[in-house]
Amino acid sequence: MQEPQRKSVLVVEDDPSIAMGLEMNLSAEGYVVEVAVDGEDGLRRARVGTDLIVLDVMLPKLNGFEVVKALRQEGNCVPVIMLSARGAEMDKVMGLELGAEDYITKPFGLAELLARVKAVLRRDAIARKATSALRVADLSIDSGAREVHRKGALIELTATEFDVLACLVQADGKVLSRDQIQSKVWGPSHHGTPRTIDNFVLQLRTKLEDDPQNPRHLVTVRGVGYRFLAGNK
Repeated sequence: MQEPQRKSVLVVEDDPSIAMGLEMNLSAEGYVVEVAVDGEDGLRRARVGTDLIVLDVMLPKLNGFEVVKALRQEGNCVPVIMLSARGAEMDKVMGLELGAEDYITKPFGLAELLARVKAVLRRDAIARKATSALRVADLSIDSGAREVHRKGALIELTATEFDVLACLVQADGKVLSRDQIQSKVWGPSHHGTPRTIDNFVLQLRTKLEDDPQNPRHLVTVRGVGYRFLAGNK
């Protein structure tokens, strides 16, 4: 019986001790690990291909935010977990809005990081196993390919934008609170803010709605949260 292919993780970290610790512990968990020590090398290696990136924010040559932005602009939806000693809320929001799946503040426990890596890879694998495509008005949402088409044209979504959209679509018209969306997309242990969810919905409306100010599908339920509607209501 053929053994399952091991998942690959790219660590982009310029602190030698942290990079070594991550490489050793991720390898011990069975991952194939590559290490890059600056943003330019990290971006180059990410373009070659990997299953997940553990990405420091403060890097030489290109910082972590610039790396994520470049990947998402190229349509590369590889999952990203960002690391930073900067714990400011706006830094976390920026990382998530650029398309990172998770954000961990240094210093962090290795057990927590390994759990986050497993959670992100598991969520990505589940989403890719889905095969059904939903057609709603001028939208086609393909969960298997993780693609959205509007009026026949492919709409570029980040991995997290797609996850937020899929979360709302899978609720089948039910209202989800911001906390519920956050828990389903990032996991129950993630410490985000309601503003993060609002920003992702705003981005989705800009890309998917004819009139983002008067949305047909991504609807606000005041005082509660959001829901996805199949048509005008």
